[in-house]
Amino acid sequence: MPQTQLIRGLAAGSILALASAAPALAQDCERGTLDTMFCDTDGDLVADAPAEELQDPGTLVFAYTPVEDPAIYEDIWEPFIAHLEEVTGKDVQFFAVQSNSAEVEAMRSGRLHIAGFSTGPTPFAVNLAGAVPFAIMGSEDGEFGYKLQVYTRKDSGIETMADLKGKRVAHTSPTSNSGNLAPRALFPELGVTPEKDYEVVYSGSHDQSMLGVVAGDYDAAPVASEVVDRMAERGLYDPEEVKIVWESKPFPTTSYTYAHDLDPALVEKIKQAFFDFDFTGTALGEEFDGVSKFVPVTYKDDWAVIRDIQAANGVQYTPEGLAAEK
Repeated sequence: MPQTQLIRGLAAGSILALASAAPALAQDCERGTLDTMFCDTDGDLVADAPAEELQDPGTLVFAYTPVEDPAIYEDIWEPFIAHLEEVTGKDVQFFAVQSNSAEVEAMRSGRLHIAGFSTGPTPFAVNLAGAVPFAIMGSEDGEFGYKLQVYTRKDSGIETMADLKGKRVAHTSPTSNSGNLAPRALFPELGVTPEKDYEVVYSGSHDQSMLGVVAGDYDAAPVASEVVDRMAERGLYDPEEVKIVWESKPFPTTSYTYAHDLDPALVEKIKQAFFDFDFTGTALGEEFDGVSKFVPVTYKDDWAVIRDIQAANGVQYTPEGLAAEK
């Protein structure tokens, strides 16, 4: 399939339109919070592989979360994609997604097979698209995670979280964990409640929040540490102009997932490609400083804290909930 036609197909459609057809595909089974398209008979909170109609595509489509400029990441992921092709024996197409919603929609419709979903949208991908998280970037000793950090300019006059009262604060997007949901769940205990004590302005992404703080468009912003660290390494802002007011304990980072309906033999090759990949000397290793390999994770255990934060915010894993991300 030509690249332009493939990408056009991935970007097309709406998850709301897909959801309207879901009742016809509903299955009579245990599923917890999963969409009616899926079953979860073993209680691991992710979709079971179907008994029939497994996918074994000639071309695998891979996407990485749209946290920053997706064009940058196509080159960065090139060595891994070459490795994935070698291990699976398949052609692999990188899909530069423009939004979390588009990424979830693409996997739900069967046009996206392997994807990195950012922390907050991962539960939407699991529940609406049948994504199965299995890996995360980690250190040699298997550690992983990032922190929620609250940044402001050094000359802002903001020294504590209480100083955010009456200010204009950038959140990233409604479904973002560190950029919106975690602040709403955690900040009240720190003496400041979003919307009530300060004005929330959605910037669209972590990098836009950070750049807005530097430019003075926002008084402060809660952002993911891994994103702003990479921005600083690329010289996108001067760390000397900003300061951290508060930071959290670590959260899980981007989840790497496969579509639940892929052939099990193919899934094993995909996992092998991830867990055997050597970051050393690659653009991927240079971009993601501090990580050296992919480590195994499970959605049930490693995303429990994220589900708790989202529950505290009244998040429901529905098409309407995901639509708020657009």
